[in-house]
Amino acid sequence: MPEVTFSKQELERYARHLIIPDFNIDGQRKLKAGRVLVIGTGGLGAPLLQYLAAAGVGHLGIVDFDVVEDSNLQRQVLFTTHDIGRPKVEVAAERLRAQNPHIEIATYNTRFTSDNALDIMKGYDVVADGTDNFATRYLVNDAAVLTGIPNVYASIFRFDGQVSVFNYRKPDGEIGPNYRDMFPEPPPPGLVPNCAEGGVIGVLPGIVGSLQANEVIKVITGVGEPLAGRLFLFDALTFQTKILKVHKEKTNPLTGDHPTQTELLKDYESFCGFDPGAEEKPVKEITVQELLRMKESQAPFQLIDVREPYEFDIAEMGGQLMPLGSIEQHINEIESDKQVIVHCRSGVRSANAIRLLEKKYGFTNLYNLKGGILAYADEVDTSIAKY
Repeated sequence: MPEVTFSKQELERYARHLIIPDFNIDGQRKLKAGRVLVIGTGGLGAPLLQYLAAAGVGHLGIVDFDVVEDSNLQRQVLFTTHDIGRPKVEVAAERLRAQNPHIEIATYNTRFTSDNALDIMKGYDVVADGTDNFATRYLVNDAAVLTGIPNVYASIFRFDGQVSVFNYRKPDGEIGPNYRDMFPEPPPPGLVPNCAEGGVIGVLPGIVGSLQANEVIKVITGVGEPLAGRLFLFDALTFQTKILKVHKEKTNPLTGDHPTQTELLKDYESFCGFDPGAEEKPVKEITVQELLRMKESQAPFQLIDVREPYEFDIAEMGGQLMPLGSIEQHINEIESDKQVIVHCRSGVRSANAIRLLEKKYGFTNLYNLKGGILAYADEVDTSIAKY
């Protein structure tokens, strides 16, 4: 490790670290020399980045392609109302530099893909995965294994969180399990919703993201025992925790007895069962302005809402509630002799509902509301709550 020195201001800032006997100036030097890549600045990334910056990690890389939305603010404490519409990496870097001017920050305002993953990850000591979908988790894992760096993993859903450290090299040189040892195969598409679909209690990412930051610090400094080969589970409702052992699998395509994968997959979405061709099959759609004109002219149509009941309670626009997961139970309620407008929050679930109904039941009179209730609230009725 190159010589690492501190200014008087830095020594004052990190004083509470320096007086810890098992951490002291050596641990702080390792933090300052450390380079950590954080994938995602959302619920997990926000507290993770704040604590890593405050702790004095010398170089932080931040990857995200999203912009700040109003619905982020319930849990993504790095952002404020004034940031809505701005790129997340831009806001994050601004906040973190204000929090600690003694560190370096690199931003990657792009989607993390098979084409750029290895280039972005090059030169980092640790990657911290704060993503919310299986395709990117497998990509982060595989890139970490191929570049030979530890992957500090965390995930959250509703009231549950989990943390682990993958691909960690122990002092004796042995490398621990990775994500594919724990999850050899992704779950069937749609079985496990992400936070946008299933929800998450706002404080949970703060708790789990802080635990994730703790593991990153342990990995960099060598202080303590990282969660390598172990999966920490946290239930915020009961405040119960469990630690499960994760074993290396002989059939792991990257690190098993007979490895079959020596490079990144070309398409991780297909690997996880997502069929872009089927998903992108166009459906007939109308705009919210067209829907408004239909209402004003009293044209005959049926409006179907495929969101969940709790979403309907937050905001609705007069449609018949038929949640996507149970829409086939409502087949007899869907009219076939008039135009049927299907909507959800943003237009994604309603498009999937239409594809299902057209393919399986032969409907030809279904139209997707482009942009969903969010577009309607923006362009037609601003009294409707956005969530």
